[in-house]
Amino acid sequence: MGWQTVSIYPESGQPVRLSVVVPVFNEAENVLPLLEEIERALVPVGGFEIIFVDDQSEDDTQARLVPAVEAGRLRVLRHLRRSGQSAAVRSGVKAAHGEFVVTLDGDGQNDPADIPALYALVSAGEAGAPVLVGGLRRKRQDTLSKRWASRIANAVRQSFLQDGCTDSGCGLKLFRRDAFLDLPFFGAMHRFLPALFRAHGHPVAYVPVNHRPRERGVSKYNNWRRGLIGVVDLLGVYWLKRRTKLSPVSERL
Repeated sequence: MGWQTVSIYPESGQPVRLSVVVPVFNEAENVLPLLEEIERALVPVGGFEIIFVDDQSEDDTQARLVPAVEAGRLRVLRHLRRSGQSAAVRSGVKAAHGEFVVTLDGDGQNDPADIPALYALVSAGEAGAPVLVGGLRRKRQDTLSKRWASRIANAVRQSFLQDGCTDSGCGLKLFRRDAFLDLPFFGAMHRFLPALFRAHGHPVAYVPVNHRPRERGVSKYNNWRRGLIGVVDLLGVYWLKRRTKLSPVSERL
């Protein structure tokens, strides 16, 4: 899987501590409104960058982002072949400059205004601070069939993984970059980040977040396809969790 950089984010007066990674596929109508919302939300944070990862969109997604790239407002990566959401997240994290990374979906349903609260939890530098903070969507604005499918899937997940996450499908997650890159990569891993972080000994926290109706574009998932693939992925993560045995390390003799 390859990706290319369309533009390099210019140097700013503050070092980048937080990188925002947004995977997108055929979201031409959403990308610019979402970019503006992210910029407004992160003004109090300072020292941030925004990275959109285009997973081979077939519409005008990339063309609409070009003026913003040329103005130095963001970076855009484009997969050279269609690779999926988890691969897009990983590409963005690998290219990020920040110590911390926040991901959110490109459809506009996650609210960027929630980002500062998640960032405050991981960036405080206190002992025992969470390494990953996951969003839990309040009053989810999706179809009834999606909500019921999600409830069933999360209940099955919880019975296997017991990671305390009741909404693994929420795209709004904030974590330490180095910890993410230490995890094993596989397709759909973005849905199992809480379990993977916990299996590697990292503290995890969850925060209720806003969820909004999709105003533009169409969903790229259906319940049956996601459910069938999810069963295979769940069994794989369950095996990884059981096989992950980590020991503290010391250089003292």
